[in-house]
Amino acid sequence: MPLYHTEDQAMLADTARQFMADEGNIAKQLRHFRDMDCKDGFGHALWKQFAELGLTGILVGEADGGLGMGHVEAGIVLEEIGRNLTPSPFLTSSVMAATALGAASEDLKGRYLPGLLAGESVFAVAIDEGPKHRPERISARAERSGNGFKLSGKKAFVVQGGSADMLVVAARTAGSDDDDAGITLFAVPKDAAGMSMEVVRLVDSSQGAHVTLDGVQLDADAVIGEVDGGRELLTQVLNAGRIGAAAESIGVAAGSFDMTTTYLKQRKQFGKLIGEFQALQHRAAHLYSELEIARAAVIKAQQLLDAGSEKAELMVSVAKAKAGKTAGLAVKEGVQMHGGIGMTDEYDIGLYMKRDRALAEFMGDLYYHAERVAQISGY
Repeated sequence: MPLYHTEDQAMLADTARQFMADEGNIAKQLRHFRDMDCKDGFGHALWKQFAELGLTGILVGEADGGLGMGHVEAGIVLEEIGRNLTPSPFLTSSVMAATALGAASEDLKGRYLPGLLAGESVFAVAIDEGPKHRPERISARAERSGNGFKLSGKKAFVVQGGSADMLVVAARTAGSDDDDAGITLFAVPKDAAGMSMEVVRLVDSSQGAHVTLDGVQLDADAVIGEVDGGRELLTQVLNAGRIGAAAESIGVAAGSFDMTTTYLKQRKQFGKLIGEFQALQHRAAHLYSELEIARAAVIKAQQLLDAGSEKAELMVSVAKAKAGKTAGLAVKEGVQMHGGIGMTDEYDIGLYMKRDRALAEFMGDLYYHAERVAQISGY
């Protein structure tokens, strides 16, 4: 498969790029909601506009009212979100939760998908239980209770958790904490008795939550997929989130690169544009090369996921690691080449560094995925 977009995908990219630049830019969204200390950290009006363009249902099947597109198309939107640092629940709601709900009963789909498609609902995914991404170990328990289940345990750093109308929760219904089997996914409504949250502000001004499940009683119809057999579905959700975060990281890197090269063409020092200095030209050229390699890795992983390839999981980790490393390089180079002003809030370049730090940890950092690549490859 060619590592570039088809004509239809290029048209989507043009639409998403213009929309995000006009409506999702830093001044209108990130700075606005950060400075007003918004409890959600994003604009619900913009989320409605996402829905009007059909973007909230990009991974929802056509039979359920969505666009029925794939991870390549979702990644196109996410790259523009990253390029503009647009605060949005798109990744958690329209990518990860939508992937989980694709395996849900018709009743659950009917309960939650209309709100997503209309831009009226926000979803979160509660998987991790500690400061680092370690989904192999799940200790939150779901015990049989009456005609349903009772959930107990804790979930950490649930992005958009405090704003979510529903949380997709991974809990253990059988086996020990480290077992591969015995996992079940549940749709937990925001008003479920026994669920409490401590909302925290993340480094990029987005919102997360530490969730406590204290005997949360759910009916059996809250189960997404199969009881005890949720590991495969969880892996699909994780892969969707990982490649989505990688695509957004590419956007962060691209936005930082564009801002930096523009600055190199404007800033003068010693009577010359600093972009004329060969040392800075070399650094910019190196960064451009790294960005293109990372973008190709992400597109390849998206294509393999959409094709249902057995090699997809390996390539997703390759892409997440490479995109994270490249974005980290891009934001550091951006701040350095801006000089001292790069560390001030007056310039947007520092905001890219903050978003990179949040994305780098989300769904596993560079080192987690480098180790996964080694493990999957038999080392």
